[in-house]
Amino acid sequence: MHTDVSAAACGDADVAAIGALLGDRGRCRMLMALNDGRALPASMLANEAKVSPSTASSHLRKLLDAGLLAMEARGRNRYYYLANPQVGQLLEVLTRLAPAQPIRSLREGTRAHALRQARTCYDHLAGRLGVEIMRAMIERGHLAGGDGMFNPDTADRDGRRGYGHDVDYHLTADGRVFLDEFGVTLPGKRPVIRYCIDWSEQRHHLAGALGRGLRDRLTDLGWIQRSKTSRAVHLTQTGHDGLREVFQATLPKRD
Repeated sequence: MHTDVSAAACGDADVAAIGALLGDRGRCRMLMALNDGRALPASMLANEAKVSPSTASSHLRKLLDAGLLAMEARGRNRYYYLANPQVGQLLEVLTRLAPAQPIRSLREGTRAHALRQARTCYDHLAGRLGVEIMRAMIERGHLAGGDGMFNPDTADRDGRRGYGHDVDYHLTADGRVFLDEFGVTLPGKRPVIRYCIDWSEQRHHLAGALGRGLRDRLTDLGWIQRSKTSRAVHLTQTGHDGLREVFQATLPKRD
């Protein structure tokens, strides 16, 4: 019997194609530099990857062709950014699995410490700050459905381990009142609550519309400031005081 196979038929996912792209350290550095939701010019990405402009151009073209990056023109410059939240999610999962890089200088140690204290994970807060905000909202009854802890023995339900689905968090009525009073605006057309397993804290931090809304509100209030050169987020003194008062959050000492 003859079977007519359409030319458009597809086989299994070609994971090796993505693996080959991520097998280059320079391309990985570019992707990680963009994993805070910002768009950066090729020159800055070349510097981050520690490669020449021509090599950076080749890397960026490959990442664009693979659908991992998108690009927009701003005047005479081209700015690159992660193509979608799934790319950021992939990077966070890989970060959890990857071994830590050795610290060879005081500068590298300072940067690593700052990333663990507070950073952006695509468009939401991560690190100790992100985890602490989620913990505080759970303890205050603003979130329900989970305790913020990552349990590898139960996180595998339905084969969706670590992708923000296996724990059914939801916003309570008190939580909605709190967000209104605090002035948080939730962006539409996306799930209200998602979470990531924080690679440095091994606990949950908020993603989804709620994670984005909280990051934007803390930024607008001047409680946090994004670094110009990394994914690190700096907590201001006003933010330190405000988070302790509003969230009753236990925060790291400011450097």
